[in-house]
Amino acid sequence: MDMSDQLMRNRAKAIRLIGIANELLAMARELEIGQPIAGDPFATDSLEGAPGRFREVASKDHPIWVELARQAYEDRRRRSKIFQADALFGEPAWDILLDLFIAAKERRRVSVTSACIGSAVPSTTALRWITILEKHQLLQREADPGDARRVYVRLSARGYAAMLEYFAASSRSVVLLDDPSPHFAAAR
Repeated sequence: MDMSDQLMRNRAKAIRLIGIANELLAMARELEIGQPIAGDPFATDSLEGAPGRFREVASKDHPIWVELARQAYEDRRRRSKIFQADALFGEPAWDILLDLFIAAKERRRVSVTSACIGSAVPSTTALRWITILEKHQLLQREADPGDARRVYVRLSARGYAAMLEYFAASSRSVVLLDDPSPHFAAAR
């Protein structure tokens, strides 16, 4: 195994651990003060505008979903690298949604520029997809109050709930393993 490959893997693991640590710190703060962080657009009670099925899924959020999102995002980058053809696997809207979902779970902000880079397509294409996602009310733009030149994007409550619903549906078996039911208990 090449030393640079091992360093890259270690760095990727360190970045994931930092993200998990940040999420744990945010959850600890919420527990300490007894309520979600003020202005947190991803708190379950902020999903008032979302349809009932989204609110129901969001109330059952699971920590493994962010890991599945990270893995999906990394898998998409790996395909392009292995096949040496970025154009074969382009799906910028999904890349943007994955990136913003991961950022939401890590409680970090994503600039429009970063979202464009994360989509792995030219910035004009990414900006077009950001506009489309915004029209579908899956993400929102926010001006940076400290720097008028910078604009952030984040999942809307509807977009966040849709991502939760997607990962809830696609990870049913993984999450079920985490929740021993009477059926599994009887099999033991």
